[in-house]
Amino acid sequence: MNGETRYSIGDVARRTGLTVKTIRFYADHGIAPPTDRSPTGQRRYGIEAVARLDLVRTLRDLGLDLATIRKVADREIPLAEVAAAHAEALATQIRVLRLRHAVLTAVARRGSTPEEMDLLHKLARLSDDERRRLIDEFLDAAFAGLRSDPGFAGISRSLTPELPDDPQPEQVEAWLEVAELSRDPDFRASMRRLAEQHAADQAGATGVRRDAVALVRDEAAAALAAGVEPASPRADPVVAAATARYARLCGRPDDLGLRRRLLDRLEAANDPRRERYLHLLSVINGWPATESLAPVLDWAIRALRARTSG
Repeated sequence: MNGETRYSIGDVARRTGLTVKTIRFYADHGIAPPTDRSPTGQRRYGIEAVARLDLVRTLRDLGLDLATIRKVADREIPLAEVAAAHAEALATQIRVLRLRHAVLTAVARRGSTPEEMDLLHKLARLSDDERRRLIDEFLDAAFAGLRSDPGFAGISRSLTPELPDDPQPEQVEAWLEVAELSRDPDFRASMRRLAEQHAADQAGATGVRRDAVALVRDEAAAALAAGVEPASPRADPVVAAATARYARLCGRPDDLGLRRRLLDRLEAANDPRRERYLHLLSVINGWPATESLAPVLDWAIRALRARTSG
């Protein structure tokens, strides 16, 4: 017997934080046997045996099963290989837990029925391919026959959510809401109407052109910030500038018919579901938060109504 220090099972328990019962269990199953026994038969542990117990405890705390722990401790399999496999498994478990957390949070916030909860759960569990198919169906409904156009191809890409491999809870919640919106027939019809209106405005034009909202946004925003009332004479030059640009876009005269046409476009665009969809996209894709255009659109719509009524 060499002069290496030996520790009693009680000393080892205090050094490792394991219970005496657990240490005995590991010894009895050959996972961390004692170095030797005292003349009276008590288990005794040397430094290497204590270090092995520390390793076993760490691996157990990390969720490894006892059979794998024994192989690692006996150097039958590399620790790095085991760590990589278990890290991947844990990452999968974390993603599943985040999905469950997002569903339960959404259910609690909305006061969902059991049927709605079941739908949210199914949407959360969609695979990457299934998510893409769902969004592609929505975009096809909105842009069927138009997506080959470079301008509409860009719009289509800008409306595509890309949930990351390791999403945050708020991204999962946003995805659930986007999935619900994309399945809404009325919202699909609204987006289709916008696409058809934009296509009609672009007919015969070359290149990518700004849409009706972009044409009126800056001047309407400035007028709104300056406190200009939409129906007041001070709003006349703002409306005239916007309708003149819109007339050039469409190749039409700037008359009452054109102003009513522009009003129709802005009313269609002023759908809170569209703005909500764009906000959710920024959350899912990690883009900068979108600025609400509702106040600007409201102002422009009121200004045009005041000049087209009757």
